[in-house]
Amino acid sequence: MGEPVAGNPAARLRVREERAPGGVADDHDLIERAKRGDMDAYGELVVRYQSLAQRTAYVITRDADAAQDVAQEAFVKAYRALDRFREGAPLRPWLLRIVANEALNRAQSQARRKQVDLSVAEGSAADPDLSPEAEALARERREILVAAVNRLREDDRIVIAYRWFFDLSEAEMAEALGVARGTVKSRLSRAMARLREHLR
Repeated sequence: MGEPVAGNPAARLRVREERAPGGVADDHDLIERAKRGDMDAYGELVVRYQSLAQRTAYVITRDADAAQDVAQEAFVKAYRALDRFREGAPLRPWLLRIVANEALNRAQSQARRKQVDLSVAEGSAADPDLSPEAEALARERREILVAAVNRLREDDRIVIAYRWFFDLSEAEMAEALGVARGTVKSRLSRAMARLREHLR
């Protein structure tokens, strides 16, 4: 099992993104309303998942401006595809698959490549419960981790980002990547083995 939500920035972000503001509407309610043409409902979904979409795109494109464009285009494509969204399915992996496909298309056409930065790994503000010394040590460890992740292949970076930076479950990763759950396990295992090599 992962860390408790309170000590895991990615998990805190996930809860914040999935919980409706003021408990007014969950993802499925907003999707149903958006399918009926309610643009405000779709706008709420965009606000809820925009940060995650941009960070996912950035892992692939390594370009902040491109990641923003990719996220926007992915939301447009997701809106057009709402009728194909499986009722009752989780929105996050379905949306991330669209974002990743769009980002991969963009990355393939880009000559310039940049490095993943700490904003991808952090996901949210520093933990207020940590002392300044502990936060400095945690940041140093994240810098070492991100530098090692940057040396990995693109497909290794995305599975590690999905699992450890964005806190997706294996089932959500399988949905987002469009592969079987067993394939997720093997890809993640290989990516982690290569990451460990770089960390040595």
